[in-house]
Amino acid sequence: MKQNKKFSYLMSLPTVIILAFLTVFPLGYTIYYSFTNFNMLKPKTLKFIGLSNFEKILADSYFQQALLNTLKFMVLAVILETGIGLLVALLVNSLTKDQKIIRTLLLLPVVLPPVTVALIWRIMLSNNYGIINKLLELIGIAPVSWLNDVRTAFYCILVIDVWQYMPFAFLLIYASLQSVPESQYEAAQIDGANAFHRFWYITIPNIMGGIVLVILLRSIDSIRLFDKVNILTRGGPANTTATITQYIYNYGVGNYRIGFSSAGAIVMTLIVLLISSLYVKRAFQRN
Repeated sequence: MKQNKKFSYLMSLPTVIILAFLTVFPLGYTIYYSFTNFNMLKPKTLKFIGLSNFEKILADSYFQQALLNTLKFMVLAVILETGIGLLVALLVNSLTKDQKIIRTLLLLPVVLPPVTVALIWRIMLSNNYGIINKLLELIGIAPVSWLNDVRTAFYCILVIDVWQYMPFAFLLIYASLQSVPESQYEAAQIDGANAFHRFWYITIPNIMGGIVLVILLRSIDSIRLFDKVNILTRGGPANTTATITQYIYNYGVGNYRIGFSSAGAIVMTLIVLLISSLYVKRAFQRN
């Protein structure tokens, strides 16, 4: 037994070392530089400045706006994607035929790369030749500058994200629906429970694990939103679509302020850990 354990540890060691190098080292690198003034254009001026970067970030109105936009986007995206995904999963699950075809068609948006999705929608939302404005012209509505208007830019990105990732929520919830025992529905029907009661007291409790998982994964992914914003609006107009990742990118890549952007990355990581801890706590309570 001891020899088998030793052999197992030795076989796992290369994988552990690689994973540690790919995760622990970059994290430690980021934490270290977050406490410095490191600028790639002035590497020789590097010095330890403590919490100064974090103080500047939290007091920065641009960061505050980016944080507010990110949280707002996360809440709206998660609610819409989970809610619509649940409705679509219930609808598809109730079908007696062609479920496989419909599932396949529904999953097409989620398999597309975010960059491809953003480019497609940028063409569709174009002021001059976009198909959406062309359709509006047919019914007598003037073209709208969708991505350059402070009233519409944020919600355009939200709609695009919901369009792409609602199928992901649908897939997880649909899979959970397959595990609901049919005998529970039959027993409830015999007892005289109507459709709403069966849904509320049988379906929801049985698929709650899948719903919570969707909320966790989409919350984390929504916080990391970058591709669509960078391609469609670059955080504009007037910072109405700026996100934390866009903020980090602008300072880290755009201005070479690695120390400052590293502090922003740590703040974002802490937010993700906070959200994840809520899910982990709930998972342990269920067990």
